[in-house]
Amino acid sequence: MRVTVITGGATAERTVAFAGAAQIVAALRSRGHGVAVVDTVTGLLSSGDEARLLTSTVGREPPDVAALDERERAMLSNGLAGLAEVRNADVLFLCLHAGRGEGGILQAVLDVIGVPYTGSGSLASALAMDKDLAKRLFRAAGVPVPAWFMAPVAPEDVTTALGWPVIVKPSKMGSSVGMTLVRNAEGLDAAVALARGYDDEVMAEQFISGRELTVGILGDVPLPVGEIIPRHELFDYECKYTPGMSEEVFPAKLDTPLARQLQELALAAHRALKLGGYSRVDFRLSPESDIFCLEANTLPGMTRTSLFPQAARAAGIEFPELCERICRLAGNPGSAGGG
Repeated sequence: MRVTVITGGATAERTVAFAGAAQIVAALRSRGHGVAVVDTVTGLLSSGDEARLLTSTVGREPPDVAALDERERAMLSNGLAGLAEVRNADVLFLCLHAGRGEGGILQAVLDVIGVPYTGSGSLASALAMDKDLAKRLFRAAGVPVPAWFMAPVAPEDVTTALGWPVIVKPSKMGSSVGMTLVRNAEGLDAAVALARGYDDEVMAEQFISGRELTVGILGDVPLPVGEIIPRHELFDYECKYTPGMSEEVFPAKLDTPLARQLQELALAAHRALKLGGYSRVDFRLSPESDIFCLEANTLPGMTRTSLFPQAARAAGIEFPELCERICRLAGNPGSAGGG
């Protein structure tokens, strides 16, 4: 196959995308596929660019990417379609997180270009990225979610309806970027201001203590349930991308009926958003064994510490085969799901 990996992006998760792309590129080339790499900010990467940018290092803090925004706008509006590596590819492997690359804008551009791409289509991507809309659709589909408000939110509303502590986070961001666990009313305004630095819409969500669980979906089939045990109280950016800062257990140590229930709810969430190809759905299991769905990820992380590849490995699918399967699931542009 001729595969072009589209990665980078003008978001705080730019280095996460590059770290995942590094593994995807190596895996596909190891299987004999021709692979080119395109950054949605700078365009086609030379071999030197690849060596410089495609590293496994993510860092403990998200990068400042404000200066990259206009360059990405220009690339998506008139540069991407002019690249032969995009137009002539058999499949475009999307490895981006948040922003235009995961939120549906890039997918809409690719629908016009007319080349199959991995993951979900433009509408599904936009729905999943907007945590407020996604939670409404989950709830309508019978998937339980924590209670939430969208900012502005008054401390008395949190006290009455959500309880303290509360999670405050950007509505359209990933990797726990801009997220704060707020323990009392005095910290609420600062947490909202931090989250608003990443997104105009901010969510205040009921904090569910308990176990952190995740379920990958590959081709409409749930993968084994995984459990994340972070060193910090929350599975934050540092825990996600720093080796040794969390323990991931695949498959999770759960009773079989509970594991199956989580898989069924993950598939219901995947279908409620009309996702395609593959996704990862995250949950909390309370001390009372109540399940709460936190979010669905349309382009799960593919770094060496990422959860989705670990779930696939637990199902007997090694990383190079996983990348090939994701490519084969790429759908026709303009369909409900890209995959």
